[in-house]
Amino acid sequence: MRKNEQVGYLELVRNNSDYRRFWLATVVSMFGQWFNLIAMFVLIYRYTGSELLIGLLLTIRMAFFALFQPFIGLLADKIHRKSMLIVSNVFSIIFVLCLLGVNDEGDIWWLIAIAGVLSFLHGAYMTAEVAILPNIVAKNELATANAFGSASWSLALAMGSAIGGFVVSAYGTDIAFLIDASTFFVSILLIRKIPMPQKFEDDQSQSLLRNGFQNILAGWKRIYSDRRLTKIVSAKASWNIAGGGIAGVFLVIMGEELGIGDIATGVGIFYLARGIGTGIGPIFGRMLFPNSDKWMTLIGIFVSISGLFYLMVGLSFGYGLWLTFVLVILAHTFSAANWVFSTILTQQWVEDEMRGRVFSVDMLLLSLAFSISTSVAGWLVEYRELSIQTGIIWFSSIMIGAGILFAFWNPSEPVNESKQASLREG
Repeated sequence: MRKNEQVGYLELVRNNSDYRRFWLATVVSMFGQWFNLIAMFVLIYRYTGSELLIGLLLTIRMAFFALFQPFIGLLADKIHRKSMLIVSNVFSIIFVLCLLGVNDEGDIWWLIAIAGVLSFLHGAYMTAEVAILPNIVAKNELATANAFGSASWSLALAMGSAIGGFVVSAYGTDIAFLIDASTFFVSILLIRKIPMPQKFEDDQSQSLLRNGFQNILAGWKRIYSDRRLTKIVSAKASWNIAGGGIAGVFLVIMGEELGIGDIATGVGIFYLARGIGTGIGPIFGRMLFPNSDKWMTLIGIFVSISGLFYLMVGLSFGYGLWLTFVLVILAHTFSAANWVFSTILTQQWVEDEMRGRVFSVDMLLLSLAFSISTSVAGWLVEYRELSIQTGIIWFSSIMIGAGILFAFWNPSEPVNESKQASLREG
């Protein structure tokens, strides 16, 4: 096979043992996290019945994920990313086990606080993971690894949500938390044996704290120096500004409205649909659109198409569970292509020494968009008695508009390598 020829999925997993272990470690821990999230939804709804608190849970999760991203991104460029992966998993085990103490309404604020800490740790893991991936796979394996990783994340979402919903309904939330803790432990065992080479900047002797702001600012300058990168770092946020409210609030409570059963079963079914869609999207997207030169425009189109399918969910609300299930799959098929295409372009355009800080801005923007969206959706349902159907129609319309704006955003400034170099240095 030629060096620049893209490899297939089975070939990647079979021939690259380091990536195989890396992939499995991430999938295992992500599988357990969906048990965790469904159990949190159930506990909040069981003890409070509040849609606003469900939205607040997701807002706090994303806020903790977002607010520390500038510092997390700096750490991912200044210390060994492998250490970040392991340490985040160790502390995740500790805090997940603390959730076993949630027993009544008075413990819900404790649950929400722990959810925030867990999200901070997940943010550290995710930023280090996406920044180190190009150092584990060859250049001609990178697109395949991203698409396969996204599809596998989706499988974990689909299976974790479906099985997690069943486990929580049948055996209770404590079992779900114990399963989640065990997956983090398995992930640690897999990661510890993987070699993860990493390049560092020449100024490693400088104090991380003393020069922290300057180093973080260098990441923002790197993004600003390339108008293409400025756009692509905003791609995930363009979907989440409306998708957060839909996926984080309306999908969570929609099952009960449609008469599926308890909240755990409803979340499990619709998150299963979400997982199937996000699994299909990257694979077909890469197959149908191999030319990355077109991806920046396609990303906006994908966001609008995702919104169009969610608009159909709203307009057809109540006509049948299977129709809604299929439409949710299609909506997330296109949203996932947005995620993977923007991630690949960022990995290809940004040098290793700066990659953690650039991805931290990517995560910060998507998290802020998601947090705003879920907070507004939860508040509208709780205090303005917004119906699920109307909410989905409103938010999907915003998503369609956001995609159109992104597609027509056309950065014309060419990449100036000397300008980028000077910004990185100063």
